[in-house]
Amino acid sequence: MPIVIDLSTPILPDHFRWQPHQHLHRTYAQGHSQVTWLSTSVHAFTHMDAPRHFDPAGVTTDAVPLSRTIGPAAVADVTAAGANAPISGALMARAAAHVRPGDIVLVRADWDRQRRIDTPRFWTEAPWMTPEAADVLHAAGASAVGFDFPQDRCIRNAIAGLPEAAAEDYVTHQLLLLRGVILIEYLANLSAIRGPRTFVVCAPLSLLGADGAPARVVALEGIGA
Repeated sequence: MPIVIDLSTPILPDHFRWQPHQHLHRTYAQGHSQVTWLSTSVHAFTHMDAPRHFDPAGVTTDAVPLSRTIGPAAVADVTAAGANAPISGALMARAAAHVRPGDIVLVRADWDRQRRIDTPRFWTEAPWMTPEAADVLHAAGASAVGFDFPQDRCIRNAIAGLPEAAAEDYVTHQLLLLRGVILIEYLANLSAIRGPRTFVVCAPLSLLGADGAPARVVALEGIGA
């Protein structure tokens, strides 16, 4: 049996940025079963971005084949970048040297171990992807790329009270998503993966016509990858 490693960030009902609303729609006192309702952004916590997120003509969540988000994966360890620093093309080239065409790439900064996702410092002090680093992953033939940190520097603008960034400042969305590479955001626990390769299952909700979807993401250790 494979070892299952959960790479998902729990949905936190009181998260200051996303403010998901979770409540009991029906309690046992009202009937024979309990029913919970949840309202949140499809881009909150661990989720998949579909191309429609940045491309009006891009495919929607339900049209992204699961074969793009389930399969062999390579871990690109960029922890050397550290806090509040760019991830250079040279660092990514070293970290992703073992990536094979069609791989899901997990970009590991171990940021979930450095800062809590429910604090402003998670956003304002994170490392970020440079265009050169994104180009390395595209050239390597990645099918999808997952991150355990807010990968575009401009994501911090909303937390820091800065004006909304221009579309071109969303580096990974421009240079990966718009080139057909699926994005998997806000992963956690990548440090639990034992080696440079694993097998990943990213199962987004099948939301018709949507630009993204919450996802449960796991690594299956012991399956050939």
